[in-house]
Amino acid sequence: MKQVASSYPVSASLSALAEPVRLRILRVLEAEELSVGEVSRVTQLPQSTVSRHLKTLAEVGFVARRSVATATLYRLVPDDLDESLRPLWLAVRSQLGSLPHAQGDQRRLASVLAERRMDSKDFFGRVAGEWNEVRTTLFGTGFTSQALLSLLNPDWVVADLGCGSGDVARLLSPHVGRVIGVDQNEAMLDAARERLGSQYNIEFVAGDLESLPIPDASVDAAVLSLVLHHIEDPARVLKEVRRTLCRDQGGGVALIVDMLAHDRDEYRRTMGHQHLGFSSGDIRGYFGSAGFGEIRFHELPTQTDARGPGLFVASARIETGT
Repeated sequence: MKQVASSYPVSASLSALAEPVRLRILRVLEAEELSVGEVSRVTQLPQSTVSRHLKTLAEVGFVARRSVATATLYRLVPDDLDESLRPLWLAVRSQLGSLPHAQGDQRRLASVLAERRMDSKDFFGRVAGEWNEVRTTLFGTGFTSQALLSLLNPDWVVADLGCGSGDVARLLSPHVGRVIGVDQNEAMLDAARERLGSQYNIEFVAGDLESLPIPDASVDAAVLSLVLHHIEDPARVLKEVRRTLCRDQGGGVALIVDMLAHDRDEYRRTMGHQHLGFSSGDIRGYFGSAGFGEIRFHELPTQTDARGPGLFVASARIETGT
């Protein structure tokens, strides 16, 4: 995709790079050849906006276009740039890792590429066939993860800790024997009871996570979903969780869903976060000090329409003999 020599003055090239959105687009297009729709999903911008910026970048000579069936694909290849553009791009590229959206764009790019690989062995066949869109049209989204909840033991008692308005309890309720939702916020609990009052096997209880209103060894599993970052001392809470867990029927498991480590310091001010996410080492350390073993940590795929930090799921069990 060798570019023709640019007839544009340097001022036009600099103007094209002056828009931060275009720098984000160029960064992902250097990593991978993408369609307009895929660039839109990675950057979370409308396709019309992406198309406009791509047109400008193509006119100046920063990106090359090629058509495959009905799709137009874009790519930035530094070695193919005009000799007047290449050094300019290389100088700018070295600064792009610090852009506010860089980490999010990288995660969403990985998600887009993973979906591309899953949909079809041949990406261009996917463009023509669009099986994923057909499946979504027929069955909607999210049915697979909800169906897999049936793998849970139907006799389990599960604690939903920091339950909020009851989203986790709602998902678990049809698949387990009983759910105990605990939250210190009475307004949240009232909202949960109003939403889920018809669910016979859910009980909502007011309580502090550092002193749970749950007897010793009385629940099979405990879930903390988007809760841990609000807790000043996670290890202390996990020790209390361990107290409530039993080991019958394969239970004694704690599960955490939370944010990966990030740099959005404003979350401390705007939402009262105590921690800016967690690393695998953080979570393994908290679990270990609380007496858990069999620790597993897995980064969750990034949804391309999600604007928050990436998420992880971690689980652990009570260590044998403790």
